[in-house]
Amino acid sequence: MRTSIRYLKRILFLYTLGVGTIYAISLEHKYPSYTYVFNEFDVDESYLYNEDFISFVSKNEKNLKSFYQHSLRRGKEILPTMQGLLVDDGVSDLFIYLSMVESGFSTDAVSPKKAVGLWQFMPATAKEYDLTVYNNYDERCDTVSATSAAINYLNNLHKQFGKWYLAAMAYNCGEGCVSRAIKLASTDELSVLTDERSKYVPRETRQYIKKLLLLAMIGENFTLGFSNDNSDTFKNSLIQVDVLAGTSLKEIAALLKMKEEKLLNLNRSLKNGVVPKDKPIYKITIPIEKMYAFYLRYKQPIPQKRYKSHMVSHNVSLGETLESIAKYYNADAEEIRISNHLADEFLMVDDMLVIPVTQTVFEKVAK
Repeated sequence: MRTSIRYLKRILFLYTLGVGTIYAISLEHKYPSYTYVFNEFDVDESYLYNEDFISFVSKNEKNLKSFYQHSLRRGKEILPTMQGLLVDDGVSDLFIYLSMVESGFSTDAVSPKKAVGLWQFMPATAKEYDLTVYNNYDERCDTVSATSAAINYLNNLHKQFGKWYLAAMAYNCGEGCVSRAIKLASTDELSVLTDERSKYVPRETRQYIKKLLLLAMIGENFTLGFSNDNSDTFKNSLIQVDVLAGTSLKEIAALLKMKEEKLLNLNRSLKNGVVPKDKPIYKITIPIEKMYAFYLRYKQPIPQKRYKSHMVSHNVSLGETLESIAKYYNADAEEIRISNHLADEFLMVDDMLVIPVTQTVFEKVAK
């Protein structure tokens, strides 16, 4: 009898706190991973009790669990590569869920606003972060290039705003939007910025950050062993290998005894299934278990060095390296080093370099 009375008193107490609080308490038990997720995104744990967040979870939990499973199946082969890049460059691997929100791990996803790829880069942002976009080659669809660019972008946003949830929100709506919202709200607290009545940031962004947090809670429940799901998401891993310009993926798939369609899916940036001829060597992505077969069967001739008939001058800016400069001019880093009599790859800001380039690049720069 005493147990029943204590139970009734507990129910009565929770009722006085409100239905939202009762639901939040159930969230603590349902998603023990929330403490880890919130910590990684710099979110105060009290946000679990936020009425707007509770309402979002109750309305979207079922659909997002389904979306999570579909996204995992689509991205299982590229996830290890993406997570490895995130961890290596100082960004929490939980930002993998930001890519999930953006594209559902579809490497060639295209939004109504013409954003493309795993991380949904717009053309202007792609250019700012050195992603090549041609008619037949789009690095926004390349797992490694696009993820590396997204990491740089997120790191820059974090330097500007100081908190990872603000970086995520700015990734969605832009730096100016978040800065104005903080100024208007006189705080950068997530509960205030995402308030559905004050509307300091656009509705899309308010939904975006809640979706990111909930997907991370769902995913980390599996990863941290709080779920009974036994699916192994990360068994498959990938590696990049060098191939000559003009190489057909159909030809490589035959050498590796794998389906051409699978190889094409791993290299969505190659629109017509053929490696471009802009550079002597290109990297393609293959399953790591095919690595030995590749090196045994793919005989890679030594490419003839192309004669660079023109020179352009370049003043070194902060953060630039020989590799980044070479990539910008479609040139060779070693050739730049030799042409400028550099003892190593160390560069000084405002140094002037001469860059050996082809006539095509020279004409493009001259314009």
